[in-house]
Amino acid sequence: MKNIHALRERRDALAKQLHALVDKDKTPTWGNDQQAAYDTAMKEVADIDAQIKRHTDAMNLLGAGAAAASAGQPVDEDALRDRYTRTQGAHGNAEESRALRAWFAGGMANLQAEDLQRVRARQIGDIANVMSMPQAAMSTTTPAEGGYTVAVEYYRQLTEAMKAFGGILAAATTLQTSTGAQMNFPTADATSEEGEIVGQNAPVTAGDTTFGNLSVDVFKYSSKKIALPFELIQDSMFDIEGYINALLALRLGRINSRHGTVGTGVGQPYGVVTGAAIGKAGASGQTVTVGYDDLVDLEHSVDPIYRAAPGVGWMFHDTTLRAVRKIKDADGRPIFVPGYEQGNPGGAPDRLLNRPIHISQEMPVMAANAKSILFGDFKRYIHRKVMDLTMFRMADSAFILNGQIGFVAFNRMGGRLIDVGGAVKAYQNSAS
Repeated sequence: MKNIHALRERRDALAKQLHALVDKDKTPTWGNDQQAAYDTAMKEVADIDAQIKRHTDAMNLLGAGAAAASAGQPVDEDALRDRYTRTQGAHGNAEESRALRAWFAGGMANLQAEDLQRVRARQIGDIANVMSMPQAAMSTTTPAEGGYTVAVEYYRQLTEAMKAFGGILAAATTLQTSTGAQMNFPTADATSEEGEIVGQNAPVTAGDTTFGNLSVDVFKYSSKKIALPFELIQDSMFDIEGYINALLALRLGRINSRHGTVGTGVGQPYGVVTGAAIGKAGASGQTVTVGYDDLVDLEHSVDPIYRAAPGVGWMFHDTTLRAVRKIKDADGRPIFVPGYEQGNPGGAPDRLLNRPIHISQEMPVMAANAKSILFGDFKRYIHRKVMDLTMFRMADSAFILNGQIGFVAFNRMGGRLIDVGGAVKAYQNSAS
């Protein structure tokens, strides 16, 4: 198997080939040969993604064993080999297998330089499993409440298992304000207004315009508190406080992103989905589907003045992407092409109808009446921040008398789609 760098380079090259292949200017006609080339390249992209995942899984296992050994803990090599075999399936003779065999034979000193570098990065760099716990405090005796972090048979590092978040926060316009006072944005929809022809010495017609106002209010968010007993902090085999700080930040990031996407505007920010008008409604029977014509109609429901803005694109849930990847245009040409990581000026996102795609796991999935796909200029969504994320480590009497240290984080955020002309439109699945 090629090394991880070569795999990524090959994947980027394939993605660029696919971009050129589906470009109508470069490939004017689409037939069986072009479809076969597209299918072959997409299959290789999927194979490379699987190899990269196997490589990552193997390095996690190797890092686990190396960390345990370096801490003087016993390592069950047979169990580690068995876990590796089950993880890798029929690919046990790949590069990662060589690295594991080298470690089994001679420990850390027997690893190649690049393997050693990756293992050490795994030992110190990974964030842990997000644990959803209703209890007010954690403990070293109940595994789900923190005991997992001190048991000798578990990894020194934990693996973060979380949904990607932040789609709208990454695509929106972010404003940092010094105070949380109400922030007003004047609006006017002049899309239907036009001038006139007047005769010599004739009076002009009155044509007053109408102004409106939209406010972007901010709300204080809490991560919810976590209390750690002294024993957990002292006995944990990794930086438990660092993990807790990262976890609190993730909690705030998730709720900020969810409210920025589907917030109702009542006691919380207005989400971009809430503010987007319907540009295309699915026909009867399209409760969980979308077609090529629907996407074209949705794109053209947005005025050309907005479509010409830089960065205009699509936003939807990852499960919607799965459906979109199967859609072809009237010529049988796939309308989806994968993005790539490297290049000039620095890579490219996945594209749909030659527009960038923003994946947001807070977007509604396709269902009856769901506004499941957005298209437009997401820079029109204002994400307002009043203060940076602030974390507190609390060692006051309320916690100390219980033998605990408390942790909590806050931030203040607001958001709203500042638009009355339809810069962002939604595709809504049918009711039945």
